[in-house]
Amino acid sequence: MSYRIKSKQQYEAAYAKSVAEPEEFWNDIASNFIWTKPWHTTLKWNFAEPLVKWFDGGELNITVNCLDRHAATTPDKAAIIWEANEPSEPSEYITYKQLLSKVCTMANVLKAMGVQKGDRICIYMPMIPDVAYAVLACARIGAVHSVVFAGFSANAIADRINDSQCAFVITTDAMRRGAKEIAVKSTVDEAVQNCESIKLVLVIDRCHLSVTMVHGRDLWMHDMAAQVNDVCVPEIMQSEDPLFILYTSGSTGKPKGVVHTCGGYMVYAGYSFTNVFQYNDSDIFWCSADIGWVTGHSYILYGPLLNGATTLMFEGIPTYPNAGRFWQVIDKHKVSIFYTAPTAIRSLMACGDQFVEPYSLKSLKTLGSVGEPINEEAWHWYHDKIGKGNCPIVDTWWQTETGGIMLTSLSGITESKPAHAGLPMPGVQPCLVDADGKE
Repeated sequence: MSYRIKSKQQYEAAYAKSVAEPEEFWNDIASNFIWTKPWHTTLKWNFAEPLVKWFDGGELNITVNCLDRHAATTPDKAAIIWEANEPSEPSEYITYKQLLSKVCTMANVLKAMGVQKGDRICIYMPMIPDVAYAVLACARIGAVHSVVFAGFSANAIADRINDSQCAFVITTDAMRRGAKEIAVKSTVDEAVQNCESIKLVLVIDRCHLSVTMVHGRDLWMHDMAAQVNDVCVPEIMQSEDPLFILYTSGSTGKPKGVVHTCGGYMVYAGYSFTNVFQYNDSDIFWCSADIGWVTGHSYILYGPLLNGATTLMFEGIPTYPNAGRFWQVIDKHKVSIFYTAPTAIRSLMACGDQFVEPYSLKSLKTLGSVGEPINEEAWHWYHDKIGKGNCPIVDTWWQTETGGIMLTSLSGITESKPAHAGLPMPGVQPCLVDADGKE
């Protein structure tokens, strides 16, 4: 991609252009992607309705940019490295060619189930490769994915399904989380009792747990996959067609369903990923979030895959089988960019340095923080003990509503300061307002 910022001067020039000539700036960025039809209007907006349209008239499929283009140029490069909950379970290395095949197979299964463009699909799954296949398969055929964090209750699932009128659910029999095996399908069964919109439930066998399959409603993925092939022509999407619905955490009231559309989200997820983390082709990138949050959408899946990166997915938790698990995984897979939350950093710091000391962590070049402000004590521990004083920390501020990072330093390019997010990304003009909305 030719949109990489490589110096402080380039950042300043990019930022100045993004403010003075936003249409021309984002035109240049968007031209790095594959479009089946070019857009006629880069940006339409008014904040009275409000109405904002990016790349209006453009046609694309985001999975062509995530999968097909890389399967053609770097087919044998690892797209996803999957690390299981149990350290003894083998890691999986899924190449771009294999990922395209898996996604197209699941897309054809969804089509066989009657899923059509615009249908909403609830995904309630643990952090296994199939959750990536499910998300991308929806995008492949123009269905709108709505991922629900697999720790949420049946009531929370039902609320989200009913609000977005999902017609289908994709789930698993169970999941492994630390020392526990947790039933997943039974939670979905309880939820969909109160969801009249649900037609079918697709179940993936993760733990070989005996589950109740409702005749005429529930289908096993392995049975369905045996009946389809792995070639699926991507659905042509308008730039402003919905890509996904994701619900806010509910920390400030009732969770809101946020809709992100295909074109603008693609351009910003790809652009922000490369520039914030200063990603290089040989890097191994690990975001420790869950796919159920926007961080997982943008910086486990879409951002990395749009750039042909290798992204690591981890099924487990930071403290199982002990508080050294993150550092063991970093050494095992030679992770170069690590992106996690202050809560995790603080909890691992509290466990003691003896869980860090056995690991070299010499592969790391960039550290990231996301999800909440990071306090100075945690920042310094992260910088000194994990980054060995050699890794810039990108302290990223953004929201489900923005879909991508808004305020941050760019790794090694713009300065970082403990417990301060940093400068705005190109295209972002922050201001401070009081309770009455006055600047």
